[in-house]
Amino acid sequence: MNTVPITIERWAGNFANQPYVTVTICVPGMQGANQCATIDHMLIDTGSTGVRVLASALGSALAGRLPAQTGATDDPTSGAPIAQCAPFASGYTWGPIKRADVTIGGKAAGNLPIQVISDGSYAVPSDCASRGLGNIGAAADLGANGVLGIRSMVRDFPRAAQYVLSATYYYCTSTGSCTNTRVPLDTQVMNPVANFTSDNNGTIIRLPALPADGQARVTGELVFGVGTQQNNALPSKANIVSLDQNGYFTTTYKGVSYSSTIDSGSNTTYLWDTAIPYWGTDRTGYMYTPSTTLSLSAILTGVVKGATPVTVPFSVANGWALTANQNAAYDNLATPYSGLFLWGLPFFFGRDVYTVLDGARAGSQMGPFAAF
Repeated sequence: MNTVPITIERWAGNFANQPYVTVTICVPGMQGANQCATIDHMLIDTGSTGVRVLASALGSALAGRLPAQTGATDDPTSGAPIAQCAPFASGYTWGPIKRADVTIGGKAAGNLPIQVISDGSYAVPSDCASRGLGNIGAAADLGANGVLGIRSMVRDFPRAAQYVLSATYYYCTSTGSCTNTRVPLDTQVMNPVANFTSDNNGTIIRLPALPADGQARVTGELVFGVGTQQNNALPSKANIVSLDQNGYFTTTYKGVSYSSTIDSGSNTTYLWDTAIPYWGTDRTGYMYTPSTTLSLSAILTGVVKGATPVTVPFSVANGWALTANQNAAYDNLATPYSGLFLWGLPFFFGRDVYTVLDGARAGSQMGPFAAF
């Protein structure tokens, strides 16, 4: 079976537009009640790579049984545990890298490097804590029990295999001593789909269209593999957007081009438009608040030379007025953001959105690419 149900509902933190699946995590090579935990409310994220789970969701006993990942390139002992500071748009997660068997629906990824968030083993390094992002290492802040990162990348920070990157990977010789380090690719947090024995070239997220005022609860489907079975064929007329090695392409909005990505883990569409009013605070966050819902469009262009541009329509509603109804899912929320044009979960409603991994092939098309 290559599918697993998606649910979108308000849960911890009361966030809208949070797509969830259930994941089972086990001690490598072991099964049984004391060796595994089934974790619900794992956030599906096409904007990050790898499995990250709260230690509180695993339980301290199981978290302690998962073997520590070692082998950092710059660790003189080669035996110190590896930990990671993982950045997200809303904050960072901190915790050690462990090995685990990860099962999602009928698919299993064996002996996978994952991040265990906030297990208390090591103090947060200063360069991680000072990045200007908050620690989202609790369910109320993350809005989930963890993250299922299924971006187009196979490993989360390939550059960290060659360079010591600030606020990324560390080896930890004691509770208060973690040192920035390079880490080999095979010790980095990994996209679980790439570790499957079949249906391992990418994913499809299928979500229904929504009414203008949103919906109280949404169910959809996460499909593993693209063009590997009858239920995951890539349509002949699909819009294909080639990606760079980090999962980015170009979006042109009102004549301005932005680096861009398609990110199911972001609640809204992130864009910059000084013509649209917005409101919020640092505590509540910001959303655009036009007096009437706007019908807009932007142009997506892949990174391959000669790529065919694709015009995508989207809507922007008054976010604060709309979300007052406390529905769980909306396709017309947008947030002011000047750094990127980020297509968040609103992009996914009413579409099949394909993500094919870097180095993988789907039919005649070579990844990485997104399609819809």
